[in-house]
This record gives sequence, C-alpha cells and structure tokens, in this order.
Amino acid sequence: MIADERRRMAELVESLKPGELYTQSLCESWTVHEVAAHLCAPWIFGARRIVPAVVRHGFRVHRANAELVRDLAADLTADEISRQLRMNAEFVFRAPIVGLLGQLTDLQVHGQDICRPLGLTRDLVPERMLPSLEFLLSSKARGSFVPRGRLDGLRFLAEDLDWEGGEGLLTVRGRGEALLLAVTGRPVALDELTGSGVAALRARIA
Repeated sequence: MIADERRRMAELVESLKPGELYTQSLCESWTVHEVAAHLCAPWIFGARRIVPAVVRHGFRVHRANAELVRDLAADLTADEISRQLRMNAEFVFRAPIVGLLGQLTDLQVHGQDICRPLGLTRDLVPERMLPSLEFLLSSKARGSFVPRGRLDGLRFLAEDLDWEGGEGLLTVRGRGEALLLAVTGRPVALDELTGSGVAALRARIA
C-alpha cells in the first residue's frame, strides 16, 4: 500500500505546473513543494537524523518535520522528488511508535494537502483509509498525528466505508477522506461533516 501511494504521489508531483508547486498547502506553513519533499525524508535522512530531531523538539513531530523539510525542499526539485519517490517506493521505514501505519497515513493525508488547494480530485483507496482511520484513533497516533484531547468523547462514522470508531456520546459523520483530514487538523474538511460532535471538533482544531 505504501509503495503504491508513493508511486501515485510521484505521478501527482510530475503533473504539477511550476506555479502550483509554490501554492500554500493544507499543511500549516508548507507549500505544495515542501509537502512533497517531506515524503522523501525516510530514506534521505533515515532514523539517525529523524529520531534525534523529534527528541530535540520534545517529541513534537510537526516541529521536527518543519526543521527537516526546509533542507529537503531546498535540495530537491520537483523532478528529483518524483524520481526519489519512484526509486524508493519499496523502502521500508518503521518510524518509532507510529510504525508503517504512520507512513501510510502520512501519504494519504499529504496527498490531499496538495490536491485540495489546487482544486484537483484525488480519490483515496477505501482499503487504505480503513487502517489509517483505525490508526488515527489509536494511542499510537496521540501526540504526533493527533494532539491529545482532540478526539475525547467523540465517535466517528465513515458513511462511505461502513466504519465507525472512537468512544463518546457525540458523533461526527462524513466520508472517510473528510474524517482523515479533520482528525489530523485540517479545518477545510469540517464543513463536510455532520453530527453532534462537529462543533466540539471544530473548537478543538481552532
């Protein structure tokens, strides 16, 4: 699944025009180019550089990524990113705690981080969204993909995947893609969700 998502990402990056590469992505302060470069970090930097960066930033993964991605984006052109993704599609990187599911989830979410601001349609594969949703609601995603407390008291239901997860009386319903993006803090997906828990989730993201 991870290898195929990397190849899909390579095709996506190749299809972008120069101006699109410097569009603001959904991922905080990163451009589309920076998001794509970030996905090459596992084999370029490896655990020897990634893990110390995470520790240095108090296990705040996003801050560690921000430090590393600046170097990558400066060093890699879009063509080089695409080539790297293809050449290393089968590369196995089990990040501490989040493991392989972290990689799979990262690829799916960042693909939408790129496509949505550009008005591009990129369908996610249902069989890959399911393990990522389960992962995001697990303790392994806390503090890295999902801040502690964001999902407390909420139950999530993916209407297009026949899936539900989480514990709570307040419900959040929508398509699997919208749930992936909202749970990982992308406000753009909140308007696509319904249920008694949407207001609470919106306030926590804000």
